[in-house]
Amino acid sequence: MALFFQVLGSLGVFLFGMRLMSESIQKFSGERLRSIMSSMTGNRFAGVTTGFLVTCLVQSSSATTVMVISFVHARLLTLVQAIGVIMGANLGTTTTFWVISLLGFKFSLSTIAIPVIGIGVSMSFLKAARLKEIGNFMTGFGLLFMGLSLLKKAVPDIKSNPEALEWISSLGNYGFGSIIIFIFVGVVLTVVVQSSSVAGAITLTMAYKGWIDYPHAAAIILGENIGTTITAYLASITANTAAKRAARAHFMFNIIGVIWMLALFVPFTNLVDLLMPGDPEFTIIDADGVSSKPSLPNHMAMFHTLFNLVNIGMLIAFVPKIAQFVEWMIKDKPSAARGAQFRYLDTMSWGSGEMNFSEAKHAIGKLGELSGRMFKQFLFIYNNPQDDLSPKVKEINEMEKESNEITGELFEFLIHCSSDQVSEETREEATSYLRVIAELEEVCDCCHRLTNRAAKRYRKNRFIPKEIEDDIVQFGENVQRFIDFYQARLQTKVSASDMEVAVDLEDMINDKRRKYRKKAVARMTNNNTEVHAELIYIEIVNTFERIANHSRNILQALPQDTSVTVK
Repeated sequence: MALFFQVLGSLGVFLFGMRLMSESIQKFSGERLRSIMSSMTGNRFAGVTTGFLVTCLVQSSSATTVMVISFVHARLLTLVQAIGVIMGANLGTTTTFWVISLLGFKFSLSTIAIPVIGIGVSMSFLKAARLKEIGNFMTGFGLLFMGLSLLKKAVPDIKSNPEALEWISSLGNYGFGSIIIFIFVGVVLTVVVQSSSVAGAITLTMAYKGWIDYPHAAAIILGENIGTTITAYLASITANTAAKRAARAHFMFNIIGVIWMLALFVPFTNLVDLLMPGDPEFTIIDADGVSSKPSLPNHMAMFHTLFNLVNIGMLIAFVPKIAQFVEWMIKDKPSAARGAQFRYLDTMSWGSGEMNFSEAKHAIGKLGELSGRMFKQFLFIYNNPQDDLSPKVKEINEMEKESNEITGELFEFLIHCSSDQVSEETREEATSYLRVIAELEEVCDCCHRLTNRAAKRYRKNRFIPKEIEDDIVQFGENVQRFIDFYQARLQTKVSASDMEVAVDLEDMINDKRRKYRKKAVARMTNNNTEVHAELIYIEIVNTFERIANHSRNILQALPQDTSVTVK
């Protein structure tokens, strides 16, 4: 039991170090990574390269896959491009094996782990965001190799535990069937620990200690390739169609690779032996009587790398066919509403809030577009009282429901982004956007109320003279200018000159509201008009002013560009 907790604790330290390294890199360069990925995926070959480089950097194929899914979700990547990136991510994750095999088993990095952790923790208390994340990266690096060192010590050598060898050997007594068994072991191991990096570290350690031989270790690696796709596949069950397709393509790519590998397993492992120096089964015994296989981790790393390279080479030409097959397997839901295009945010994005923050900003832009469309729809309805516009009214009611759904998703996502999983700059920006979303929702609500008032107006034949009606239309055009103004700035920073324009627009709208309201009161006092119609008129004018106030609040809440000053 004590041994179990020692191994569990060692894995915990290793996994936490890996996670800290990955998160610090994402916080430091998450937006840059998204820009790189969006600009370097023009074709499937560029996608493979991009997936490889990004995964090498963040040391997490899961993080890369999360970005890919969110990009497909937001229609920034096609499924063909996404499959290319996923292929590259599979290759990129092999670098973890090389780091562990070349450094973790060749050098005693545990001696420098503590100083590295000490420096990293000290830097994490600095105010500068860049230095803080560098410190977190160093801490994660130190913890990773400390965990690996603890794992090596926790796993006893096979010489002192012959009963373990006997049990494992029994699994290897079924000829080629044993390969299938150990593939299944790799699948289960990866699904249980929820990390191919941790599963790989366990496999390398067991092989190094002599618990498993070379062919069976290679079989476990194949199983880990399947297991890492199952985790993503299960996570995509509740996600949208695009996410399901990307996850399914990932699974298909890896399962096809394992199938052809089984047919060529023996010659392929022999090829790895030719390419890598040293005998993988060569065992040394140190002065303390502890046995190890120093060459085996390198052979396993080469096996993993060569397998993914060959698999990519074989299947990259068939990426369009794989995409077509996946689209045939997972069809678009017929019931998908018009507003589904706005649902960019799903739980699969939450594992990497930093890199997916621009996804939230994109959805905010769509919410802004929706508010503009709703106001234009109101103006059309108000200006055409003689027509039956009940379908238009129904449409705007659906838009209002749509805005509520978008707002709910954005609120939930940005609250997540406000947590300690992102950089301080992103957290502050997320907090600002929470207010922007709230103000945008208020604009949509105002447009919904305006439409109901306009509908009531023509439904009950409550009209005022045409020259007065024209005032509303002209006033509405001014409000429309304000809405268009903030729409154009939802994806950028607001300058001081922009705020001056916003103040001028709001002042003009406030002046018009006071002027038109005073005229309406005078008309009602002189009994020159229908009272109920005038009350609707006043309510519309007041709502215009509220929209202007919300518009100014939106611009004030948006990130401000302090680099440009007004003379």
